[in-house]
Amino acid sequence: MTLGPPPCQPHESLRMLDRHLRPLIDPPLNHMGRIVARTGVSADLVTLIGLGLGLAAAGAVVAGAFAVAMLLILASRLADGLDGAVARVHGVTDFGGYLDITCDYVFYAAIPLAFVMLDPGANGVAGAFLLLCFYVNAGSFLGFSVLAERHGMRGTTHGEKSLYFTGGLLEGTETILFFVILCLLPGWFAPLALGFGALCLITAGARVMLAARVFRGLPPR
Repeated sequence: MTLGPPPCQPHESLRMLDRHLRPLIDPPLNHMGRIVARTGVSADLVTLIGLGLGLAAAGAVVAGAFAVAMLLILASRLADGLDGAVARVHGVTDFGGYLDITCDYVFYAAIPLAFVMLDPGANGVAGAFLLLCFYVNAGSFLGFSVLAERHGMRGTTHGEKSLYFTGGLLEGTETILFFVILCLLPGWFAPLALGFGALCLITAGARVMLAARVFRGLPPR
């Protein structure tokens, strides 16, 4: 049985910037992906380069080089989008999707951790709360993806993916924008982290309610 998403589902109504940017960024990314693919570079290597740039950004935050960190964050996320474009040329693989999501979560955790390391006294509690919220949001996302796979759900709003991507109030674009704002206003990390973390919890809660609507009463697969 193939399960289609219900009309007016919460993640459609809450989806923010990603759905608006996707039509704008996909064509140039796909063009760049074809160029990179012709050089023989694999999508997995692009993913790892993106992770390396992201970890370098975290190191720049710890060093207090926020302008450098911001540029590295943007370069890292460019690579994160480019790996999918390269994969669509060579062929999307399950391992590529697994590697991509794993590297994404390493990056998403590294930036808040870097701000905590920069000033543990001022940023420690807010950074811990933000990481908790990221963890809860990630759990709700991955759990939904597992169930969606079992029931044959497919989504294309985020491009061709190895995992089913549910949207939410906060997605990748909003998170990158948040990291950029942190680099521009590092002294405001604590209140910004608390606010963004709370919005992450709202996103996770909406996803749980969506899961209840979609999967409750369906037979196990």
